[in-house]
Amino acid sequence: MPDRTQAPHISKIEKIDFPQPVRHILSNGTPLWILNTGVQDIIKLDVFFKAGRPYEEKKLVSRATSKLLLEGTKNHSAKQIAETLDFHGATLASPVDLDTSSLILYSLGKHFPKMLDLLGEVLSEPIFKEEELNLFKQNTIQKLKFNNSKCDVRAYRQVTESIFGSDHPYGYNSEIELINSTNRQDLISHFARLYNANNCTLMASGKVNEKTIRLIDEKMSAILPVGKVPTPTLNLKSKAPCRLDDFVPGAVQTSIRIGKRMFNRSHEDYNGFYVLNTILGGYFGSRLMMNIREQKGYTYNIFSSLDTMLHDGYFYIGTEVDNKYAEQTIKEIYSEMERLKTDLVDSIELEMVRNYLMGNLLTMIDGPMNSSEVVKAFLINELPFGSFNQLIYKIQTIEPEELRTLAIKYLNRESMWEVVSGGLNN
Repeated sequence: MPDRTQAPHISKIEKIDFPQPVRHILSNGTPLWILNTGVQDIIKLDVFFKAGRPYEEKKLVSRATSKLLLEGTKNHSAKQIAETLDFHGATLASPVDLDTSSLILYSLGKHFPKMLDLLGEVLSEPIFKEEELNLFKQNTIQKLKFNNSKCDVRAYRQVTESIFGSDHPYGYNSEIELINSTNRQDLISHFARLYNANNCTLMASGKVNEKTIRLIDEKMSAILPVGKVPTPTLNLKSKAPCRLDDFVPGAVQTSIRIGKRMFNRSHEDYNGFYVLNTILGGYFGSRLMMNIREQKGYTYNIFSSLDTMLHDGYFYIGTEVDNKYAEQTIKEIYSEMERLKTDLVDSIELEMVRNYLMGNLLTMIDGPMNSSEVVKAFLINELPFGSFNQLIYKIQTIEPEELRTLAIKYLNRESMWEVVSGGLNN
């Protein structure tokens, strides 16, 4: 029996094995990646298209098209689709991010052929009913009105629009006029132009065998038409960063967002800045948390984030504070940035961050479903799988001097947009 009075030995994580998917090509030329790591009789099938904002011909159409895919086909209503999925213990979702639109199917292996038929019907015979579109627009407008009353949402919308511009796919915000202008033909055109075999990638994970691969090939090759790979439209309009004050009557808190345009994950400085961001505000023990939450007590939570997309990325800091602490919080944020630019990170702190990041990466690939999300992220961002090991190497070897160099290069106040939304008790 183990001695429960003694804490277990802590072992340093030296190596993480990235899950290695196997690439197949379907009969129609569409790539299918197989991640056969499951022991339970569960199959997950991801189908994703470059059909997000950079490929729109009209704003907001990508999200509307994706959301209405499951709202009825020529043969089945939305209710019938949902009931069929529930009866077989399956789920089918249609998430959309800034770059891609996806369909994600989870199914027991024994029901997978039937669920694959249902997925094929959704992808080949959506009808985009006018009444469903009207309901979607009504719900979206209602949610938008509610969110626009929240300071944190207002601040986030303003900072991303400021960084990229109101005509950029990563910068524009949904507005009531845009939502109302979306019509059924917009969705039909978007679907016909982008949901095709040449613009599609598939990934099957879980307990996948040769029969599963044949079924996917037969079904998807039959329903996905030949098409074109779209060219993104990226209308970047750079402006000199400044501060934007957004007074919200009656607000008892102020939301602060400070950020700038950065880069995507293929950039040479991504891995190093990934570590630097963690030190600044990327985990619970970060400098921003220790200073502004633990020492000053200005906020319950403060964070920094490096958000990356396929074609670009941005860095930002976010927090909510009492109105009277807003200006002092901003001062302390920049103080922490300056400290990273002048003082070297000590070995104890850096080792703690290394261990945190290695543990976090290990958790990300714990199990077949988690692993599939990591692999999918690499596919969507068009990254070689070897870049995972490059990130690990950077985490394990980065030195304080490099962190200071990155801070000097990127953490400059004059390059930052500042959005302050709330009571503005100056």
